[in-house]
Amino acid sequence: MPVTINTQLQKLSEKLDGALFYDDLHKSIYATDASVYRKIPLAVAFPKDDNDLKILIDFAQQNQITLIPRAAGTSLAGQCVGDGLVVDTSKHFTSILSFDEKAKTVTVQPGIVRDELNRYLKPYGLFFGPNTSTSNRCMIGGMVGNNSSGTTSIQFGVTRDKVIQLKILLSDGSEATFEALNQNDFKQKCVGNSLENKIYNTIFEELSDKEKQEGIRNEFPKKSIHRRNTGYAVDELLNTSTFSTSDENINIAKLLCGSEGTLAFTTEITLQLDDLPPSQSLVVAAHFTSIQESLEATVVAMKHNLYTCELMDKTILDCTKKNREQLKNRYFIEGDPKAILLLEIKAATDKETEALADKLIADLKQHNFGYSYPKLFNADSEKAAELRKAGLGLLGNIVGDNKAVACIEDTAVDLQDLPAYIKEFTAMMDSYGQEAVYYAHAGAGELHLRPILNLKKAKDVVLFKTITTETAKLVKKYKGSFSGEHGDGIVRGEFIPLMIGDKNYDLLRRIKQVFDPNNIFNKGKIVDAFPMDQSFRYEVDRNEPEIKTIMDFSDSEGILKAAEKCNGSGDCRKSTDAGGMMCPSYRATLNEKDTTRARANALREFLTNGVEKRNKFDHEELKKVFDLCLSCKACASECPSNVDVASFKAEFLHQYQKVNKPSFRTKMFANNVKYNKLGSIFPSLTNVILNTSLTKKIMGIAVERSIPKLAPQTLRKWIKKNKSKLQPEQPLKGELTLFCDEFTNFYDLNVGIDSIKLLTKLGYHINFIDHTESGRSHISKGFLDEAKELANKNIAIFKDKINKNNPIIGMEPSAILSFRDEYVRLADDKEAAKFLALHAYTIEEFLNNEINAGNINSSQFTNEHKEIKIHGHCHQKSLSTTSATFAMLNLPKNYNVTIINSGCCGMAGSFGYEKEHYELSMQVGEQSLFSKIRKFKPNTEISAAGTSCRHQIYDGTKKVALHPAQLLLRALV
Repeated sequence: MPVTINTQLQKLSEKLDGALFYDDLHKSIYATDASVYRKIPLAVAFPKDDNDLKILIDFAQQNQITLIPRAAGTSLAGQCVGDGLVVDTSKHFTSILSFDEKAKTVTVQPGIVRDELNRYLKPYGLFFGPNTSTSNRCMIGGMVGNNSSGTTSIQFGVTRDKVIQLKILLSDGSEATFEALNQNDFKQKCVGNSLENKIYNTIFEELSDKEKQEGIRNEFPKKSIHRRNTGYAVDELLNTSTFSTSDENINIAKLLCGSEGTLAFTTEITLQLDDLPPSQSLVVAAHFTSIQESLEATVVAMKHNLYTCELMDKTILDCTKKNREQLKNRYFIEGDPKAILLLEIKAATDKETEALADKLIADLKQHNFGYSYPKLFNADSEKAAELRKAGLGLLGNIVGDNKAVACIEDTAVDLQDLPAYIKEFTAMMDSYGQEAVYYAHAGAGELHLRPILNLKKAKDVVLFKTITTETAKLVKKYKGSFSGEHGDGIVRGEFIPLMIGDKNYDLLRRIKQVFDPNNIFNKGKIVDAFPMDQSFRYEVDRNEPEIKTIMDFSDSEGILKAAEKCNGSGDCRKSTDAGGMMCPSYRATLNEKDTTRARANALREFLTNGVEKRNKFDHEELKKVFDLCLSCKACASECPSNVDVASFKAEFLHQYQKVNKPSFRTKMFANNVKYNKLGSIFPSLTNVILNTSLTKKIMGIAVERSIPKLAPQTLRKWIKKNKSKLQPEQPLKGELTLFCDEFTNFYDLNVGIDSIKLLTKLGYHINFIDHTESGRSHISKGFLDEAKELANKNIAIFKDKINKNNPIIGMEPSAILSFRDEYVRLADDKEAAKFLALHAYTIEEFLNNEINAGNINSSQFTNEHKEIKIHGHCHQKSLSTTSATFAMLNLPKNYNVTIINSGCCGMAGSFGYEKEHYELSMQVGEQSLFSKIRKFKPNTEISAAGTSCRHQIYDGTKKVALHPAQLLLRALV
């Protein structure tokens, strides 16, 4: 970059109250959104207030650059991609400014998340209706920019229908408010010399022309299609008292909805709210043998006052089989359907909803549509909705370079035209040898159609444009909308002249010109759009980089393609209140840099486009982006694309440390077993020394943190002394092999003893085999040569001893679950590693299996009353399940057991001890766990299987948590 620009950016940064970044890391992670495009921006700004925005607008005018507005960055069409200055409003513009319960309106800033707004409104019986699949992270500003709609549009309309008023900054930095105006007030606005006056006057003069009005009505999509975003919504303005006999007042805010930030910068949004829908919900999951059958059935189903009508095809359904989180939500699927329609009915009572559902099913059967119609009530219907919502991200699960690409995924036609349109579309796709993906809003006449293409290859780039062009012509034939809800962006912008005609397109140009004469607002979108077949994430026909790794990423065809699975859907930006664990570092900092998406994007960027180095991982930027990753593995299960950043981080550290030597502290944590062996010679003395402030400062450990104390003796020594006494009670119910992990061995002696006593008292023979440590600490610190050696040793030790009737059981989730996860990537003997993965269980999983087999029952346990709250270890939630702990602790009849809706505790092994990470560690714990624990009754027992979790709970709340095996042992009679 020229020095002059750097100097100007530095001066700009000094003027802003917010932050400005123009380093390579921030530019790389903001170069993409959820589309197929990539453009490196000039810089990324995080404005704090309107004054910052005015400074940015002035800077853009002075330097002839463009400002690219961005909220959550989940745009599918490339709206957030550009070579100008990205303006991220998601950090500071997040407030609810006012709420009028009586008028049912709310005023918000553009960076508030849709679901967070609705959580605020719920106690008042109100909500904001449009509901996208990204609702737990998408922001109202983005929804206005795209005129979003989502699953509920058939009942509650689109964002444009809900916008009452917009406060905006115009391209000259002046403030304006767009709201409903009667004819006289509108004409008064046309008088004057301000930019706002010129805008009103231009719109009045342009749209008063009868010939232009006729041209708009003839060329724009049918009025019956409520999802319509093509270009600027000038057709909406015609249906007002200013230009017709309508009684509706004109509101220029309607024009800005769907304008993708190309006309002005929005600072405040006033929305009309709806009453919450009836509380009782039922979904009929109708199964079909073909897409065509499902679409014909949609026309029938939509006569039944549905609240949602969503389609999932076989490709989407098959992708759910490969996702740990969504696998749990597909329980209702029967057989192998080509398509499923999720048909939602709502009413005041379960009886009413079921009666309405029965009528719907009878109607479908009468028309010979469908073969199965399971009814899903309330919570189960929400699981089905989550399955459908995950559709976009799940498409990233397709292994290899062929991907379901977004280019024609936003077409909408009249519902009556949908079957015929799709029939023609399918024939067209067949002619190109394509089997498309079909899913989403069938009831609204909009399907998200995606061809499967490899945009790294020139021939598929040609096909990408050809298919998009042919589809645009087909949509035009049916007078549909080429952009239903995802916007024009880059991918569809160049087709606007085809969709609305050249004269209407010239009208849009003139409107853009009066609003933004110097093109400082989101250049290259809607008007004079960037070419849709250029600026991809990947260089076309490149020589694919060869990235050698110690971990085996062959399940994704290598680490690079594993990173490329991230399609930018941004699930990792969901808040703590949205549930789940992903992504704890983002939840604490609210910085895009600390998301799963940023880490995957940065890894892809620097492995392919970084400065050429012998070691492709040797980039300080990658060190920064992975620094706050807690390796919780939430992304491995909650990311629809299964982007496993914890594995990426371990591999990165391994490669990076080949040329950047690790610190003493890092070596100490990685090799903690070696040091614990020494410390265990005189454990009391070691504990005293380690917990002094001086020792902590020397080792780089937070002085506020307590160091876990070594036990008076190791578990292995205890087993050796007591082995002869450890005989199972009769009758013998089975056998198992105990994995004596390094954490239980050195620190949690009582957990180990209690687990052994519990298993023997329940009638299980325990095999004790001498083995090495799990390697968990080595993995977390990137010492993968050592971890691989340990994995190979343990696999060799156990492979001929473990089987279905003699599984290997562990007490510490992070250790035993290494067999299920990293060992498979590290082992030389892959088959043995995969076999052991099938027969390695946490103690909770083992006991739950035995409960289900009828070998353990409630009669063996106390009738005492007790309240127990379960906090699940991150690896347990990602690679296993907390439901096994729940089932196990529910054996005592009068135990009231609840799983805490918590995410990561924040400790993450050594992460929470490191002085530079301590504050964030405690913040993560406070957000997700501590505040909940403090509300528990004093006699409530807390169950936590992870040693780090128990330690963090104590440091954060001074409450002692017990391993679930300890609690169950105490309940035995």
